[in-house]
Amino acid sequence: MAIAEGEWLEAIHTLKEERHAVIIAHNYQPPIVQDVADFVGDSLAMARWARASHAEMVVVAGVYFMAETAAILCPDKEVLMPEPDAGCSLAASISANELRAWKNQYPDAVVVSYVNTSAAVKALSDYCCTSSNAVAVVEAIDPTRDILFLPDFFLGSCVIRQTQRHNIHLWPGECHVHATIDPDRVDEVLQRYPEAELLVHPECGCTTKALALPPAHNAYRILSTDGMVRYVRSAAGHQFVVATEVGLLHRLHVENPDKEFIPAQSEARCPYMNLMTLEKIYRALKDHVHPVILPEEIRRQAAIPLERMVAIR
Repeated sequence: MAIAEGEWLEAIHTLKEERHAVIIAHNYQPPIVQDVADFVGDSLAMARWARASHAEMVVVAGVYFMAETAAILCPDKEVLMPEPDAGCSLAASISANELRAWKNQYPDAVVVSYVNTSAAVKALSDYCCTSSNAVAVVEAIDPTRDILFLPDFFLGSCVIRQTQRHNIHLWPGECHVHATIDPDRVDEVLQRYPEAELLVHPECGCTTKALALPPAHNAYRILSTDGMVRYVRSAAGHQFVVATEVGLLHRLHVENPDKEFIPAQSEARCPYMNLMTLEKIYRALKDHVHPVILPEEIRRQAAIPLERMVAIR
């Protein structure tokens, strides 16, 4: 017999109290998963919030590298990943062995890794960054030093344009959801909503087109997911076209019920993010599955670039 949504929610709430647990969810998670979470945010904000909490158990509703990041920053907590098959096409675009080979080509370069990477890749990096502070991280590095920026090509391209540094080498990785947000489709949506502001995630393939918009066109901003959330809270406008994974629109609607949010591409939905369900979260809490356990050397080394990033931020 199928269990009703309300029953799952009640059972999860009971188990959270019994286990001294918290649930952290990414902005792209299905609406019901965001609603059951104790905290919703981007991957780094999730891990930092978990570290600051008094919880003994952290259930990560996201994709696997996010659970690894939580495990890196919360070594004293039990970190569980309800759906271990929830991967990330961007994180999978570079392996530790590929990074080692790339570093050998540029032995004096500084490695800046986006948080959307595996723990093994972070452990080989000098700095981590988020989409909101990538420019600040790069600007904190000696301008004479080469930088290996990975894995997202589109975010790296934005960083190059904003910093005007031409000694940044980019890895050709991409998020398969963001990369396929079509700039022509975005333009069509903007024509239907001429008063709307355009909010673009820097992983999108349409970032170059957005930067080329004439001044008379819709206002635009290139922002991380949490950057979008912060911006619209105080923005004077009431209508926004949002170019990112559509899961974010739920949080935007919940926090800003008086404003309208239109997806730039309604099918921009990550299949990995949408593997999460209430039943899987319940099973993780009940049976302690699936624990994220990193080799201590990897965890310790990966924490270094993350802490350097936090210090800059």
